[in-house]
Amino acid sequence: MKNQNQTITQFELSPLAKAGIIIVNMEDREIEEHDISKPHRDDHCQLMFALSGKFKLNIDFENVEFTAPALLCVFPEEVHHIIDVENPKGWMISFDPSLASKEILQLLENKIENPFLLQQESNFFQQLSILMDLIEKIQLENKNNYIQKSIHSLLNALLNLIAAELVSNISVDKEKENRSIIIKETFIKLTKEHFKIWKQPAQYAAALSISVAHLNDTVKSLTGSPVSVHIQEASILEAKRLLYFTDKNVKEVAYEVGYDEPVYFGKLFKKVTNLTPLEFRKKFRD
Repeated sequence: MKNQNQTITQFELSPLAKAGIIIVNMEDREIEEHDISKPHRDDHCQLMFALSGKFKLNIDFENVEFTAPALLCVFPEEVHHIIDVENPKGWMISFDPSLASKEILQLLENKIENPFLLQQESNFFQQLSILMDLIEKIQLENKNNYIQKSIHSLLNALLNLIAAELVSNISVDKEKENRSIIIKETFIKLTKEHFKIWKQPAQYAAALSISVAHLNDTVKSLTGSPVSVHIQEASILEAKRLLYFTDKNVKEVAYEVGYDEPVYFGKLFKKVTNLTPLEFRKKFRD
């Protein structure tokens, strides 16, 4: 599969979105403004609430296949596309990340499993259905500032409801463990934001106001891998995206993910993936 594009296609929020948010009903066949069957990124968050149907997607080289009801979240940095959908029913909300708190977005990114399968008879499912339906109906009203504020409030109610469901099984008695989880999750978030420039564990420890030893011990105890491995994996994931979805050469990919020495990058890539960059491209794309 050859791709002549030099960058991964990134789509902006639909011009039909008002004040940074739009909800679409999956049964509306005319809603898509771009080809979602081709790998792409979005500059916004997407939250799918599937009431029924069968879905097969790919998110960052992982196939995600499920039968509804389910929730699915896609974040701006993730390359994704639809492989197959049968009889979809439900809603898709696209929204600017600035409309949600950093705490909620971080919790969703770290805690939600794609897909997050639901029980149709649960109160949570019923509450999600009510909120989604209400947002869709209000979106159809004549637009003014207060209508948009009400939609923003309903979006945050929806996200907080999901967050509450995700953390419902975390014991309030495990305060020390929870602090460790917060450190680990904040560190992972920082690697996604700064992997191109921050290559040293000390840079992340400084951002978290803790020692390198404490950061490394915490991350390793919860994930099984030291801090340095996570930093490398963030860079290698982006390198995989560029090798697969663009025609940039290995030297260009190395620079793009923050390595000035292509030879070192090539060795690191093989260490992590057991393939050279060109072997990876040939195996997964050509």
